Amino acid sequence: MKQYPPIQTAPLFPVVHRKLIELLRRLSADEWQRETVCAGWTVKDIASHLLDGSLRTIALYRDGYAAPGTPSIRSYRDLVDYLNQLNNDWVRATRRISPAVLIDWLDQSEREGDALLMALPPNEPAVFSVAWAGQAVSPNWFHIAREYTERWHHQQQIRLAVGQTQELETSELYQPVLDTFMQALPFAYRNTSAPTGTLLQISVADLSNGDWFLRREKDAWQLLPTDEGNLDGGSSPDTLVRIDRSFAWQLLTRNLLANEASLHVQIDGDEALGWPVLAMRSVMM
Repeated sequence: MKQYPPIQTAPLFPVVHRKLIELLRRLSADEWQRETVCAGWTVKDIASHLLDGSLRTIALYRDGYAAPGTPSIRSYRDLVDYLNQLNNDWVRATRRISPAVLIDWLDQSEREGDALLMALPPNEPAVFSVAWAGQAVSPNWFHIAREYTERWHHQQQIRLAVGQTQELETSELYQPVLDTFMQALPFAYRNTSAPTGTLLQISVADLSNGDWFLRREKDAWQLLPTDEGNLDGGSSPDTLVRIDRSFAWQLLTRNLLANEASLHVQIDGDEALGWPVLAMRSVMM
């Protein structure tokens, strides 16, 4: 069985960075203060959060610096709580700086941080694993792809608040986001029982490669390369989950109730087998 291939996102960082800075420079004073789908955070708060990520990348990879006082992390919940505290502390502190200062800092720090990420050997172990995919150790290419999804979906949250989402929804920029998010499927289904050979298909319309396949093997679920899923004995999937194109990223990054998410999702076949997709999250929460 072929392994799912590495997701190439490094060349896209300068593209989404440029689009972010151009967007922020156009915002009005009112737009900076608009509420977003991140509860309690405004457009400006999300931009501040992006700045924090870039500065931490520089501190880690350029300076080898780790903040003192990091608590003991014994569980996934401990890690989520710690990250939430870090994020909220930073956002509260940076509410006192102006949008103009924020843009200047973000422009410089993202470009420097992106260059450091792009220089990482793609197949060597990453400093931080991708915990939402259930990995204890991840290759750098997956860590980089995870960082790309962070840049993309936080910018898209800003764009959603100001009504300018189409800029990031091109296949070139959106496809790698969903490819990365779908790496969480085997972990999301780890407690879901099914006969060996059961095939699940997740489809997002209007993408050139908008189909993902998850198959139950003897001991675990396996995410298949798209061509292998399509050629799986010519059989139809046991369950097909169709997700609205413009909603797919929100499904996988927001704390939504299943009944709310189901308004944008259609499940054909074994409905119970499709429900874990509604609960899957490809971010730390």
